[in-house]
Formats: sequence, C-alpha cells, structure tokens
Amino acid sequence: MELKDLFLTPIYLIILYGVAYWLRPKCTDKVTKKYFIPALTVKFIGAIALGVIYQFYYGKGTPTGDTFNYFNHIKVVFSAFLDSPVIGVKLLLSSGEFDSVTAKYASKMEWYRSSTEFFVIKIGSFFSLISFNTYTVIALFFALLSFSGIWAMFMTFYKLYPTIHKNLAYANFFLPSVFFWGSGLMKDSITIGALGWLFFGFYQGLIQKKNIISSLIIIAISFYIIYSVKVYVILSFLPPALFWVFNENSAKIKNSFLRAVAKPIFLTVGGAVATIGALNLTEGDERYDVDKIGERTKINSEYLSGYEKNNSAYNIGEFDGSISSMLKVAPQAINVAIFRPYLWEVRNPVMLLSAIESFIFIFLTLKLFMKAGFFQTIKRIIALPIVNFSILFTIILAFAVGTNSGNFGTLVRYKIPFMPFYLSALYIMQTSYKKAKPPVKVLRRKYSHT
Repeated sequence: MELKDLFLTPIYLIILYGVAYWLRPKCTDKVTKKYFIPALTVKFIGAIALGVIYQFYYGKGTPTGDTFNYFNHIKVVFSAFLDSPVIGVKLLLSSGEFDSVTAKYASKMEWYRSSTEFFVIKIGSFFSLISFNTYTVIALFFALLSFSGIWAMFMTFYKLYPTIHKNLAYANFFLPSVFFWGSGLMKDSITIGALGWLFFGFYQGLIQKKNIISSLIIIAISFYIIYSVKVYVILSFLPPALFWVFNENSAKIKNSFLRAVAKPIFLTVGGAVATIGALNLTEGDERYDVDKIGERTKINSEYLSGYEKNNSAYNIGEFDGSISSMLKVAPQAINVAIFRPYLWEVRNPVMLLSAIESFIFIFLTLKLFMKAGFFQTIKRIIALPIVNFSILFTIILAFAVGTNSGNFGTLVRYKIPFMPFYLSALYIMQTSYKKAKPPVKVLRRKYSHT
C-alpha cells in the first residue's frame, strides 16, 4: 500500500456508495433494503483489511502474499498501457504466448503462463486503469464484484424462505471468513461472486423458468469465470445442481405414478451429464484431470502440510493418491473442512475466527439432530430440494478441499464457497422442523380426552 491509497480510497468509497444507494431501490424490497448497505460495507472492510493484514501482520510492514503478488503483476500490465495501449490490450488478450512486442513485460511476470492467476491479473488490470493503479481501490472493485454475486445468492434463498431473512442474511453476508477472504484482490473473491450468480441463474432459469435467455447468459458467464479460476468448484457444484434441477422439476409432476417413473430418469440423466461434464472439463489438465486427481491431491496435501510453519497443519490419515485411498479418508476430510479447526487448535488470531465459525457449525448441526432426531433430519434433507443441494455441494467441496489443503491456513480460504450454503441449509431445516412440529395446544387437547 502506498500514500495514494490513503487519498484515493475515501474518494472511491464515496463514489461506490453513491452508486450503491442509487441501485438499492432496484435490487431490494422493504425487507431486504436494510441489509444492502451493511452487507456491502463488510465487503469493503474485508477488502481493505485483507491488504492491511498481509502487509502489516504477515509481512511485518512489507507487502507480501498472493494479493500483493497479483498487484505486482498488475503494475507491469499498467506500465505496458502507459507505454502503449496497444501492448496493454495485447497482454490482456494473451494466453501466455511470448512475442517481440510483449516479451519485455511478460518476462517480468512469473504468473504470465499460469492461466488461473493471470485471469485474476487481467481483471485487476482492467480496474487499475480506472483507479490510477491503486491497490486498495482495485481491492474495493473486487469486493463489489463479490458482493454482487453474494447478493444474488441471498435473494435466491430469500425467495424460497422469506420468513428467515435475518438468518439468511447472516449466513450469506456476515460470516467473518467469507467477507474477509472473499472480498479482496484474490481468486476467492471472483469465485464466490461468480458462484452466487451461477446459483441465481440455475434457480431463475432452470427452476422458476423465468427470464430464461438472460439466466442462461448469467450461467454461461459465471461458469466460465469459475472454470477459469477454480475449476474444482464447478466440479463440486455441477452434480448437486443438476440433481436439484431435476428434483424440483420432477416434484412438479402431479401424477404420482409419472413422478415415480420420471424421478429416477431425471437423476440418471443428471448424474450422466455431471459425470460427462466433469470428465470433459478436466481432460488434459494436469491439475484437475480425473485420472490424475488422486495423485495431485496427495502431492498438494504433502507439500502444504510440510510447508506450514505456524503449527496449523492437520492430518486426515495416510493415502497414496488412489481414488480408493481418498475415499477412506473422506470422512476425516469432510469433518476437517466443515467443523475444524476446533477452539483448542487455534494458533493465531486469524485462525480464531475460523474456529469460532466451526464451533457455530458444530453447535447448530448438533442442535438440529438432537431436536429433530437423526432419521427425521436425514428425511428432511432428502425432502427439501434446496437443502439436499446445499448439503451435497458442501460435502463434495468439503471432501475436495479437505484432502487438498493439509493446513488450516489455506483451508479457510478454500472452504468459503460452501459456508453460506451449509449455514443457510441449517437455518432452513430449523424452520422446517418448527413448522412440522405439532402445536403444544393440540397435543394437550388430544391427551385431555384420553
């Protein structure tokens, strides 16, 4: 961060808040209006706090970490634009190739040929052109992108369960890890923002059958963004999302016989499409190719576990990289992603926030199972399409990040895409349980006549 951050950030905040207040009536109703500005504010706080933490906590005054590595690359692209807009545009449209025109700048960028990182750099470079290449202002624009998707996610849940808007607002906007790690100049901000729009597009276009053309465009753009940045999130989202769509559509068939016949067909087709999509999406990609995913998972886990220096590494058991061995450690991986770190595993202030969130997840999960009972809870998960989608997505992504991380420092970033979905599902099930529970007066009357 530089001196210009202190001068320009307040100016851009005023502009962005002005745009937000102008947009609020178009994006809210009487109930949701009160959440719009506070939700945006915590995103802005998260974006600024991320830079401050990385510079003054992790870097001891020196800019460090992925967020400033992105910014250093952005500065190179910005300098190219200052020298020649043509060269700048050529860099933004490049796919890692070198030529006589771009070599001077591309050679300075370590991530030039890393497609996922350079995708983030391209977005950041665009914002640098309208922010005088200021780190904090670029981070605010990333927060804005992230907020737009999170708001779309919240409104989707709100349409389904408007009576629990307070709980849904907390689950989507105010989880500290989500608005901290998912707001700044990072891949995570783009991912969770696009994920929110993808979720919205699926619901509006494929379930509500409204604004189908615009919904498909939203799905396509969101899909491309997530695929470009974190393709494993798409692999985790696709199967439960298709299951959700087919489940919702099969439930609309009024004839019970046709519904009984159609549902397994829908599920089979959905599973086949998801499998084909997963195989084709990753074919030839050494990072995510299905044939190599076990091997890559083992390498990533061992590397990150060995690299961690602040005692935040975790161990889910031995696995050799084969799919069968990964399945053996699946329960531990899912548990560590959703419910850990435990409070007694905290080693630093950042880890404490994650531990508190994990404790809340444990408490609400156990509370639900204790009140409704194990089998009734499972029955409710199966019966509510939005809940089984959220739980399935959580389990699949938790398994993926739990086996790939190896330490809580990286895990907290990897897991934020499923956190709003899991907590929203818990709140929805609590509401469903309360509605299904017979009123106390009815029970008293029933037994008073016996």
